[in-house]
Amino acid sequence: MQRSIPRFVSPALRSVRTPIGAYSPCRRVAPRPLAGSFSRSASTAPTTQAPPPPPPPPPPRRPNPAAEAYQRAREAQYKERNRSLLLYSAATILVVTAGSYLAVPLYRVFCSATGYGGTPQTDQSRFGPERLVARTDLGSRIRVTFNADASDSLPWSFEPQQKEVRVLPGETALAFYTATNHSDEDIIGIATYNVTPMNIAPYFAKVECFCFEEQRLLAGEEVDLPVFFFIDRDFVDDPLMKDVREVTLSYTFFRARRDSYGNLVPAEGPLAVADSVPAS
Repeated sequence: MQRSIPRFVSPALRSVRTPIGAYSPCRRVAPRPLAGSFSRSASTAPTTQAPPPPPPPPPPRRPNPAAEAYQRAREAQYKERNRSLLLYSAATILVVTAGSYLAVPLYRVFCSATGYGGTPQTDQSRFGPERLVARTDLGSRIRVTFNADASDSLPWSFEPQQKEVRVLPGETALAFYTATNHSDEDIIGIATYNVTPMNIAPYFAKVECFCFEEQRLLAGEEVDLPVFFFIDRDFVDDPLMKDVREVTLSYTFFRARRDSYGNLVPAEGPLAVADSVPAS
């Protein structure tokens, strides 16, 4: 069917005929996709992309002599520090071990040399003949009393044979103690000692003594233990000693034990060792 041409169209255009079917109502026109809608066209179909190529390798580093020398110096410093730390640790362990082994003997030597804690001095240099001359300018003699004790764990009786002696500074004196083992077994004992008042300890010197020595008593045995001592002549010249006229010498016996190094030490008292074992 031919459609009519409006009158206002020029005659030249009237000869142009519209192809049949150009405006046919039966023609199908593909709808345009709306803005923002998804179309399954070939252009929007998912595709698998190839991985990007790896980056090119970095260029080789040029050697830096200064940096290498610095690194070597730091490594040498670390090695030296580790070596020093190892030596210090080994020295500390050695000192602690030696100190544990020598603690008791050094304590005895210190107390004997300084009179610390009321310990009478036993310095052999003070026992020269010129020091063992009595001084009579004191005006009166010094009264020395004796005391004896035994630990509760030690089945011994221990007592002095004399209650007191009176001496002058520089004059020697001899006293005796008696110890008896009342058990049915052999026992080793060790005695500790001190003097009071403690400020006289630097002047109270012992020539011979049974203290800090192994005393083995058989079952039921009784022994006499001597003490040979004197008061130093310099006692008279010390103004702090002008009112001291009485001195007490005390001994205490303890059951002996062996420490971890095999030394005999008291099982109780100030010199007792915790990790010791009974002596036999």
